[in-house]
Amino acid sequence: MIIAKNIQKYYGDLQVLKGVDLHIAKQEIVSIVGASGAGKTTLLQILGTLDTPSNPRESSLEINGTSLNQLNDKELARFRNKHIGFIFQFHQLLPEFTALENVCIPAFIKKTPKSETEKKAKELLSFLGLSNRINHKPNALSGGEQQRVAVARSLINNPAVVFADEPSGNLDSESADNLHNLFFKLRQEFEQTFVLVTHNKELAQMADRCLTMVDGKIV
Repeated sequence: MIIAKNIQKYYGDLQVLKGVDLHIAKQEIVSIVGASGAGKTTLLQILGTLDTPSNPRESSLEINGTSLNQLNDKELARFRNKHIGFIFQFHQLLPEFTALENVCIPAFIKKTPKSETEKKAKELLSFLGLSNRINHKPNALSGGEQQRVAVARSLINNPAVVFADEPSGNLDSESADNLHNLFFKLRQEFEQTFVLVTHNKELAQMADRCLTMVDGKIV
């Protein structure tokens, strides 16, 4: 599913990633833990194609059988929209749009017909227990509800892999537990692969594998 080799990242003279190798299987839930500054979020952003390695010729990244080194910017954006879902700590919902509209945005970018998109979005929101909140804007939703809308948005294009960066970092303990259990329910229901960066020990230990990063390397 995900094969990364020799991923390095520099910011000026500072080397944040020091040759990371990684292999994640289809439908696996993998957590990545480590101290702040270890390189977790940088690695997640590169795996999710939001950033690029500093050594493109000496590194490689393959997702779902596609070598991403071979894609130009437009092809990469298309691949990201179709195959990758993102969940961020700060849900990144657009405040002027309803829950339903927020969930639909990635599918509209993909040019999926409106009727098909809204049907799928309503199904996802219902699956996540939000069927009575679809017309509410983010400021009318609780933190846990907002994060579940973000989860639905990440799933609307049926991605092969979902990357989550501290997905429960802003939630109370009950909402965090619900979200953690939801990932496993989603994996069973939709057969997604999940890669989670987290400081939450409970979530990290629930994963199929827990990888620890220290000083830019997986140890």
